[in-house]
Amino acid sequence: MTAIALVVFLAAYVLIATEWTHKLLAALGGAGVLFALGVTDPDHAFYSQETGIDWNVIFLLLGMMIIVGVLRRTGVFEYVAIWAAKRAKGSPLRVMILLTLITAIASAFLDNVTTVLLIAPVTLLVCDRLGISPVPFLIAEVMASNIGGTATLIGDPPNIIIASRSGLTFNDFLIHLTPLVMIQLLVFVLVLPRLFKGSFAADPDRVEDVLRLNEREAIQDTRLLIKCGVVLLAVFTGFIGHAIFHIEPAVVALLGAGLLILISKVPTKDYMGSVEWQTLLFFAGLFVMVGALVKTGLISDLARAVGNATDGKPLLATMLILVVSAVLSGIVDNIPYVATMSPVVLELTKNVTDPAHAHALWWALAAGADFGGNATAVGASANVVVIGIALRAGHPISFWEFTRKGVVITAITIIVSAPYLWLRYFVLS
Repeated sequence: MTAIALVVFLAAYVLIATEWTHKLLAALGGAGVLFALGVTDPDHAFYSQETGIDWNVIFLLLGMMIIVGVLRRTGVFEYVAIWAAKRAKGSPLRVMILLTLITAIASAFLDNVTTVLLIAPVTLLVCDRLGISPVPFLIAEVMASNIGGTATLIGDPPNIIIASRSGLTFNDFLIHLTPLVMIQLLVFVLVLPRLFKGSFAADPDRVEDVLRLNEREAIQDTRLLIKCGVVLLAVFTGFIGHAIFHIEPAVVALLGAGLLILISKVPTKDYMGSVEWQTLLFFAGLFVMVGALVKTGLISDLARAVGNATDGKPLLATMLILVVSAVLSGIVDNIPYVATMSPVVLELTKNVTDPAHAHALWWALAAGADFGGNATAVGASANVVVIGIALRAGHPISFWEFTRKGVVITAITIIVSAPYLWLRYFVLS
């Protein structure tokens, strides 16, 4: 069964990467083959938290897509787009830096997917106003969201899993990972001009037109905007305080969407038309295939091999976990990977006497898994969502177009992370 699950996953991955067929067909086809061959079953695929579809991700996406669909009617995205372009004085590079920093900061306090769902419409509008391709901007923003989400316990789902296994607190993540993320963002901003060289030429006439615009005139429905603002504030409060309220972010998003539909009375076709159904189904198929790898024990075997290869040396273990986590998280979703790897790290920490060295193992897992999500187009949930939005807007992003940039950024972030972990936990501790 393990061999079958691996072959089906690799075949689907090749189809997605080469774009020989639509990624949705590859994902659902792969899931269908696994069901037909008995590698997985409805109990494992639909009801298991470890090996099944992550319904929290699916319904979080659905709820936020509906909220964004209602919010779009207010004109607020036009407002933010014009505001950002004017603050950047029409410079596409400055616009990219501004939007990526906003995305990174927001991703530290909100789910990455929620952040990119909110920032992508703004990006599409500002690029349309300036007459430039939004593709480099969308890629840069989703990478910034994966980097920024590493900073806090709630910024990325793998961090929540790590915290529950290790006993680390919200403040621990702030103290240990936020400084690393700040360094990564500085390096990321410096790399942007070279990474997207040739993407910053705007029509001077279009720039002048944008600078003459009054962003306040973009707001089309003030009353609806106020209603959306109240609901979004409540939703964001729920996201940030979900550990206190014991309400899953997906439930918060669905409640917010339902409340906004109720009080806004927006026509059904307006908000349902904003739902990226292909993206949701793609996620479902991908979760089934990755869940089959977890069910057959393949991911667990890989994780334990990493633990055995370290031979009780904390520094070697830290660097190996960092690199392997980055590589595997670029191939499979980092949530099931971290869920499988965290017990292995926990076992490793039991044999480490120095608390700083033990902490280093957990931070290596978090950094590798979170930063590794940038490596490929399917490495993180936010990547898939942005690619779906871009396709729907008429600006398709190919698997390799994303991955060529993503591998570079992942390599840079891991190279920066390695000396940070070494210096802070093995030299200065």
